[in-house]
Amino acid sequence: MAREIVQARRGQPSLTARWPWVVSFSCGLMHGFGFAGALAEVGLPQRAIPVALLFFNVGVEIGQLVFVAAVLGLFFLLTKIPKAWPRWAEAVPAYSIGAVAMFWVIERIAAFAGS
Repeated sequence: MAREIVQARRGQPSLTARWPWVVSFSCGLMHGFGFAGALAEVGLPQRAIPVALLFFNVGVEIGQLVFVAAVLGLFFLLTKIPKAWPRWAEAVPAYSIGAVAMFWVIERIAAFAGS
C-alpha cells in the first residue's frame, strides 16, 4: 500500500488504482482460505467453518467502520486547526505504512527462520 501511495503521488497509475476490485478480491480470498485452514487446524468441525468465517468477517467490517469513523473524525478536527504543513509531511503516512509493514515482514521471516 505504501508503494501504491508513493506511485500515485508521482503520477504513475498502479494496479490498485486501475483494478481495485481485483486486488481486494485476491487479498480477501487469500486471507479467507488462510483463516479457514487455521480454523480447521484448531479442530473446528467442517460444518461450523462457514459460520465462523461469516461472523469473523462481519466483526472485521464493523471494526473497519469504527476505525474509518475515528480517522475521519480526527481529520475533521485537524482541518479546524490552522496550520502550515511542510510539503514533505504529505509523504509521512505512506512511509509509516511501509515501515510498519516491513517490520512485520522481517519479524515473521525471523520467527520462521528461527523455528
